[in-house]
Amino acid sequence: MAGKDRYTTIAIILHWLIAFCILWMIWIGLWMTGAIKSPDAAEKAVAYQAYQFHKSLGLTILALSLVRLAWRLTHKPPPLAEHMPAWEKFAARATHVLFYMIMIAMPLTGWIFVSTGWSFQYNTSLNVPTVYFIDKLIVPHLPGFAEAAPAAKKAAAGLAIGTHERLAYLTLALTALHIGAALKHHFFNRDETLVHMLPFLRRKASAAPRQTESA
Repeated sequence: MAGKDRYTTIAIILHWLIAFCILWMIWIGLWMTGAIKSPDAAEKAVAYQAYQFHKSLGLTILALSLVRLAWRLTHKPPPLAEHMPAWEKFAARATHVLFYMIMIAMPLTGWIFVSTGWSFQYNTSLNVPTVYFIDKLIVPHLPGFAEAAPAAKKAAAGLAIGTHERLAYLTLALTALHIGAALKHHFFNRDETLVHMLPFLRRKASAAPRQTESA
């Protein structure tokens, strides 16, 4: 159970688990994009294995994000600090909405890309199954893409992978902004914003938050 001054335990666990998985997935994606083009056969083989792991991790993030969204819609989050100006409250809410959109859109665009089966490296359609961590568990492609004409597959694949990559970089930018804002609230404003997700950082009751100028 959580008090009114922090998120529920389930929300906190989902928050950090999804955050870790997303950052791990982005790192794997950036590495394997270069490694799969390597002339070293051993490195390329590892990259293909990483590609399957990347897909599995993406599908896991999609499932966890849908659970997180459902939990957020049914469990009221703690209020924003009263001293925050209107623009900062708007920015905080907008950032959270963007995060939810990205958490769902990024794995979906990846799933669309693999569903087309299009390989830009060989400029052709390849029948590569999506394995969910173990060989015996095959995830079906999204309907409509595998049966499309080659030109349609290529167009859909290009749009999907381009959006997927842009969302990854947007995630890194938003994460940096999110971390910076949380640290600012904790060390400069001295309020409970960071404590909402890290209850063990709770300050003593005597530590009053610094006031900021209202918008």
